[in-house]
Amino acid sequence: MDAQSYNAALAELRTVRDQIKKARAELAKLEANRNHQITQLAVYDKAKAERIAPAAGLSMADIVALVPHLSPDSLARSSTAAAQPPAPETTPAPDTAELEPAPQPAAAAAPALRTPHPHPAPSAPAAPDTPRTLPSLPEGHAGDAWCTHTPNLASTRPSFTQQARSTVFLDTDTGVLVHRNQTHRLDLAGRSAADILTAVFHTLPEGAERIYITAGDPWHRDADRYPYLRDAVAAWLNAPTPGWRTDTGRGRDRMAGHFVHARNPVGRYQRENGSQPVEIRSVGEWFDANGDEPAVIRDAFVLLWQALRRYWPDAVIMGSPSQTGRDLWTRTIPQRGHHADGFPVMSEELRGLLHATAGQGRNELLTPPRVPEQLPQLVEYDRTFAYAKHTWKSPVGTPRRITSATLVTWSEKEKTRALYGCGHWQVRVTVPDSWNHVGLLPTPAPGERAWHYPAEPGTTFTTWAGGPEIHTALTNPIQPWKVEILDGILWEDGKPLDDWAKKLKETWTNLSAQAHFQGDTQQKRAAHLASRAVRAILLYGIGSFAQRPRMVTGTTPRTQERDVPPDAEIIGFDDELITWQRPSGFSRDPNAHPEWAAAIWSGARAALLTQRHRDDDTYAGALHTPPGTVVAFRTDALYLTHPQNWPHHHQPGDYLLKGHLTTPVAAPTTEEELLTLRDTGRAALPQAAGEA
Repeated sequence: MDAQSYNAALAELRTVRDQIKKARAELAKLEANRNHQITQLAVYDKAKAERIAPAAGLSMADIVALVPHLSPDSLARSSTAAAQPPAPETTPAPDTAELEPAPQPAAAAAPALRTPHPHPAPSAPAAPDTPRTLPSLPEGHAGDAWCTHTPNLASTRPSFTQQARSTVFLDTDTGVLVHRNQTHRLDLAGRSAADILTAVFHTLPEGAERIYITAGDPWHRDADRYPYLRDAVAAWLNAPTPGWRTDTGRGRDRMAGHFVHARNPVGRYQRENGSQPVEIRSVGEWFDANGDEPAVIRDAFVLLWQALRRYWPDAVIMGSPSQTGRDLWTRTIPQRGHHADGFPVMSEELRGLLHATAGQGRNELLTPPRVPEQLPQLVEYDRTFAYAKHTWKSPVGTPRRITSATLVTWSEKEKTRALYGCGHWQVRVTVPDSWNHVGLLPTPAPGERAWHYPAEPGTTFTTWAGGPEIHTALTNPIQPWKVEILDGILWEDGKPLDDWAKKLKETWTNLSAQAHFQGDTQQKRAAHLASRAVRAILLYGIGSFAQRPRMVTGTTPRTQERDVPPDAEIIGFDDELITWQRPSGFSRDPNAHPEWAAAIWSGARAALLTQRHRDDDTYAGALHTPPGTVVAFRTDALYLTHPQNWPHHHQPGDYLLKGHLTTPVAAPTTEEELLTLRDTGRAALPQAAGEA
């Protein structure tokens, strides 16, 4: 570019700037006019927010924010039901139980308990920019009533055989379509959903029920036109599809329209006459394809199905790893014995409490001055098939509430057994005055679902945590922390996931061995992808037990605006359709067990800090590195400034050296910078990449 072109581009940029300024001013005028009309409509004594919202293209919450007196009783009730448990943190009882570390803080030492000082008065409500306060169990009988099960709702073994769906694999960059043993090349025109459906069903008159996109990400084709990637995906999913409409499902597989996800969305369509349902999905749900041809991905799914059939003769690969994982798990529910009648689902209140207080993986970036501004090296360790390590014990039975007043009456043996059992505890934690390492327990950070890990000496905070993390805080190899039990929930120890996880681990081992010893390059890669798919089945299967509320989308004809769900937010509309989204809330899901997911996540977070390798008589984890050498945690990965001599025997939970930058680099200060360094470090170790 020369000086003349540069100056011309600057002039054009200024023109665009002025146009944006004018457009924003015009938009502000339109929004002000809209809000004025809403307030005028609200004067009418029979005005209703659920009528005004779709007409304005807003959610009911937006309308009520403008005109509070339009808030209907039903909205208040539904908001309470769908939200996390509404009870604020109550004033703790005078008697609490403090966990006093044993004199020797070795990893195997057991904590002792004693009666602590009374609680201080509750603090004032938090400001909007301060960390959110986690909910508590209500006092007295109201809280005790949460510790029960939902009537007539339990996980039971299915009495039907899952039906397979005809599946094709499509690369939307090249137009290559693989159907069974046949390969076709399609003209996808603009790569819209309508273009894909038209091309696939023209090539395969018998059609398909599931279209896996292996490459191309067509839902991102207009990403530069939208402020957020998710908006581009929603627009792609809801664009007109002549001859087709959004599929809302039927029978056991009933769903609510499309699933909007920035990277791995799901489009559900069916013929306008009600026949021929079809899904458009991404193989990114299962594994990172990295440009593999559709035939290789087809082979990976065939190998996966064959490997699963060794342990589940009726195994069927469903649309996603989470669906497949839960279906396979239900087929391991005992037909005889203690749990032959199934596993009851906890009360909705207790499930809501766990959703609000039990986070998932630890994701934390430590920046200067907690680490050097110039890192001498950057080493990535990834825990191999990590969650499979923590499925051997899970909570079962009717939960018991263990208040601090109850705990102080127990013997030391009973208290220790409770701590080692399957529990979820509300605790007040104090970081030791001389602490100089990473934080040990999660507590809410500003943000809807963010967590952080206080490590500043002398810091005191209140949070919820599982037994593995509390045990680590009390018996860590550096210095014990002060932990006070305020309240808790305790279950019996059981093994509801053990058989399922063992079969998946054996499947993963077999496929990993095939990938290692296979001579054919294509089959070698297919076996590796299949082993990654098994990992996804277990990982996302565990996540699906949490049954977190999610957003669903749908469309309603403009002529039927009144049928837009009252809790929906309008996200788009044209001359014919209104597109909306709404939270799905808690359904009567017979396989909702957030207590299992919470226990596994707690164990995995604790293992990032310290993990014993019995066969090698050694320990691994962040707390076994010098202070100031931990750069980041990412779910089951640890980033350090120096390599460690930790054992790796290709077993679940082992720390695998995944990436290594041997030259000094600037300490990352953002997640994007960390991921860039991660990718560079992995490229330096190609033999390790992808094995975890």
